[in-house]
Amino acid sequence: MDGITKTTNFTRRHSTIESRLAGIASSLFMDRPVTLADAEEPAANRDARTITLARGEMAEFAFAGTGGALTYQDPIAESSIAALVAMIYAGHGPVAADPASLSVIALADRLARTDIPVLINGPTGTGKEVLSNFIHRRSDRRDKPFIALNCAAIPEAMLEAMLFGHEKGSFTGASAAAEGFFRAADGGTLLLDEIAEMPLSLQAKLLRTLQEGEVVPIGATRPIKVDVRIIACANRDLPLEVAEGRFRADLYYRLNVFPIAMLPLRERQADIAPLAFTMLMRHSAKGDRVPWIDEAALATLRSYPWPGNVRELENVMRRALLLSQGEAVIGPQHIIFDMTARAVAPTAPAASETVAEEAPAKLSKIVKLSEARAIMETLDSVGGHRANAARALGISERTLRYRLASFREAGIAVGGTR
Repeated sequence: MDGITKTTNFTRRHSTIESRLAGIASSLFMDRPVTLADAEEPAANRDARTITLARGEMAEFAFAGTGGALTYQDPIAESSIAALVAMIYAGHGPVAADPASLSVIALADRLARTDIPVLINGPTGTGKEVLSNFIHRRSDRRDKPFIALNCAAIPEAMLEAMLFGHEKGSFTGASAAAEGFFRAADGGTLLLDEIAEMPLSLQAKLLRTLQEGEVVPIGATRPIKVDVRIIACANRDLPLEVAEGRFRADLYYRLNVFPIAMLPLRERQADIAPLAFTMLMRHSAKGDRVPWIDEAALATLRSYPWPGNVRELENVMRRALLLSQGEAVIGPQHIIFDMTARAVAPTAPAASETVAEEAPAKLSKIVKLSEARAIMETLDSVGGHRANAARALGISERTLRYRLASFREAGIAVGGTR
């Protein structure tokens, strides 16, 4: 197990846990070593990164950010191994237990030792940025900057200046020069998230930067050399975008040296339990007891389709923490999914009816649901064609794609694929 040391007493008293962990930990990696010890080990045999285990009448765990203590009831229960995996890898990168995810992480570790571009495909909320950060931390560039840029979240008019920088006075409002993200990431890694949202005109400039290893800031006449490793992420089918003329083929092949595919959460169910425990540790108030998740609650989580993927799971677990305040165990009664968002459809009740049924509701949520409903109705009226829908709505196709992505993040089922 990479980075994991086990004491003799741990191996002797927790052999079932050890054997179950072996198949998972051999494919996971961490920045700092962890020691697994039996709870009765002398204190002198422990350090700040020691996790102690005991078998008891009640399952519980405590984690202090570096080490902790875990008491489990049944060594073959899913919750027992899931809590331990979450404790071991908390703060160290991808948390996983599903064979599909473990193989992706092992591949990402091998890619980290090279400088080739990486293209990560997968639905929104599947952990593409987490994997990108992991690749950076496992690379020789780990001591240099890791900078993430969401291409869909920045107005099109500002994107070029933010990527490549600009000279003072090069455009209205440029009261000072700016280096841009490429120069800020020099020597390190630049993550271009949602790269399919980048305008075609800017894709040409990005391609030249990747080919020549230099940037030309807006208003400058001389190129500036940069040494940046590029990781690109996309939540749409880039070959289809290329075929339909929305993404440059030469840029696609430049980025697609080694593609990685992130599966939706519903297709890697063994990840759900350790991720759920990880979310509890992340969002529990400092000093508060972190509740356990019982097997029935985990079964409830596994039965859900997770349209919002890991981000939606995080929301559900934060909600469970609030509902279970003062209780030692999270059960199925604490697992509340966003059924309103999942049920949005052109025939859904009006916003006022939704408010009456779900009150009190936030105005922002009402607006988002109403906007989603209007967009879905328009998409239906044009046969799902995004360009035609954007024209009918009076917005750009890029804005429409960004709206659809934000709805999917919120767990709202939306369509439109062309």
